[in-house]
Amino acid sequence: MLKFKLLKQSNGKKDFEKSQARIGTITTDHGIIDTPIFMPVGTLGCVKAMSREDLNLCKAQIILGNTYHLYLRPGCEVIEHMAGLHEFIRWNKPLLTDSGGFQFFSLAKLAKFTDEGVSFQSHIDGSRHFFSPEKAVEIQMILGSDIMMSLDWCMGYPASEKQAMDALNKTSMWAKRGFDFWKEKGGVNNLFGIVQGGMLKHLRSLSAEQLTRIDFPGFAIGGLSVGEPKDLMYEMADHTLPLLPVNKPRYIMGVGTPEDLVELVGMGCDMFDCVMPSRNARNGQLFTTFGTVNISNAQYRFDKAPIDTDCDCYTCRNYSRSYLRHLYKSRELLAYRLNTIHNLYYYLDLMGKMRDAIKKGRFLEFKKNFYSKRK
Repeated sequence: MLKFKLLKQSNGKKDFEKSQARIGTITTDHGIIDTPIFMPVGTLGCVKAMSREDLNLCKAQIILGNTYHLYLRPGCEVIEHMAGLHEFIRWNKPLLTDSGGFQFFSLAKLAKFTDEGVSFQSHIDGSRHFFSPEKAVEIQMILGSDIMMSLDWCMGYPASEKQAMDALNKTSMWAKRGFDFWKEKGGVNNLFGIVQGGMLKHLRSLSAEQLTRIDFPGFAIGGLSVGEPKDLMYEMADHTLPLLPVNKPRYIMGVGTPEDLVELVGMGCDMFDCVMPSRNARNGQLFTTFGTVNISNAQYRFDKAPIDTDCDCYTCRNYSRSYLRHLYKSRELLAYRLNTIHNLYYYLDLMGKMRDAIKKGRFLEFKKNFYSKRK
């Protein structure tokens, strides 16, 4: 079972009443996770362009897979035959799996939400399927992930109060059903509840109140970064995080940019995931201490410098901007690997530096320095 230990929360003279940043540890069957942490997204059991060794070089502590995608391909029967997702992908550290709620919002054709669950059409072959909250948990138990997510209804932006309320009600009902099923099956691994409520504070409060009545090992905030303005996302996160138990992990799903991570860590969030570092890497956008680099730009054609002189990743230690530009412009496969290594290392190193700053009581000093370097 998951154990969360809160080690320190910002409370020094410089941070007093200005930061809720905190550090802790999450203990799972497959290892200990230092928080706050960023989780690379490996939707299909693979972080695109990355090997297990590459992930270890980037100091990844946990990666994320997706129930919807893995259920459709390769299928539960394959993963069960291979003794679970850890063994299938040869990853011996913690794994988190999402329930598929976001995919019903973003990918599935003709998804229909009822009290019983979600019926949907596969984006691969058009075949029809159905997820109940119990089935979403059952599939994740087959996958064997260390942290499983409850089935939820993720609303896009904008959404009316009626739509947000309907999604909230179903999410809360499904959370209780999924939790009861999970406990009935022995409570193996760990199941998190997901707060919804759209962009309305009173609905976020109601969702958090309903979910925290259930003794989930951890809680997530869903339905953010779905098209809303940045300041509204921060407002919803800042409102919702304090409503979640202090003694359990807090996870904001699908967020975000380096700036998002710094802001949300300061609000007290422990866990993050986002496709941005790997997806942007494949599009030639590289994250650095001074901002984002578009490696295809002509200014890098003769540039002998690494992507970021402050970065110690494998890519920066071995290759120039000139060579990386050449690989990317030539569409060489190596470009995707080297770019992804850099971006994921940058994200995970950023989290490590924030943990160190919080430990030393210097988070606000770190935050000020972080922004001062960016162009």
